[in-house]
Amino acid sequence: MNRFLVVFDVDSTLIQDEVIELLAEEAGKRSEVAEITEAAMRGEIDFADSLRARVATLSGLPESVIHSTYERVRLTPGVTTLIEHIHSVGGLVGAVSGGFSQILQPLAERLRVDFHLANQLGVLDGKLTGGVDGVIIDKSAKAAALVRWAAESGIAPSNTIAVGDGANDLQMMSTAALGVAFNAKPIVRDQANVVVDLADLAELIPLFR
Repeated sequence: MNRFLVVFDVDSTLIQDEVIELLAEEAGKRSEVAEITEAAMRGEIDFADSLRARVATLSGLPESVIHSTYERVRLTPGVTTLIEHIHSVGGLVGAVSGGFSQILQPLAERLRVDFHLANQLGVLDGKLTGGVDGVIIDKSAKAAALVRWAAESGIAPSNTIAVGDGANDLQMMSTAALGVAFNAKPIVRDQANVVVDLADLAELIPLFR
C-alpha cells in the first residue's frame, strides 16, 4: 500500500467528549454551551462566532481546570487499535480540532498522533481570559492542515482520508480523497463517502486493508 494520511477531528471523534462543554461545566454553563455547540455542529451558526461565545463563558476560571478537564476526557472505543493499525500499514495520523491545544497536545502524545493542531486558550495570571489566542481553527484551517501535512510528508492528495462528525469538518472531508462520517450529524452523513454509525473507531480498519 502507498503511504497515506488520515486526519481526524477530535471532539466526539477521537474522544467521546466535547472538551468545551467539560470546561463550561466548571463555570456552571454546560447546558448553555452545549446548545451552542450543537447548533454549530449542525451548521446552523458560524463556527468561529460560536467558539468565541462559548470560550467567553470560561473567563476567570483557574488555569488548573485545563489539567482536571484532560483527566476527564474519555477515548472513543477502538481509537488505540485503529491508530496502531494505520501506523502498521504505513499510514500517518493527524488530529485537527476546533478545541484546544492544551488538551490536544498531551492527547496526541498519548495516542502517538503524527500531526496535531488546535486553538490556544487564552491564559493570563493563572486564569482563563475567556478568549482564544491566535488564528481560530475553523473549517478552512482544518482543510489547510490536511493539505499541508500531506505535502510535508510527500503523500499524494489521492491518498488522504478525513474523519469527522460535524459541519466544521465538511471542508476537510471534501478536500480529502475520502471523507468518513463517524457518528455524525445528518449534514455530514449526507455528504460523506463513507458513513460509520457504530461508536467504535476500530470499525474503520477495513478501509486500510
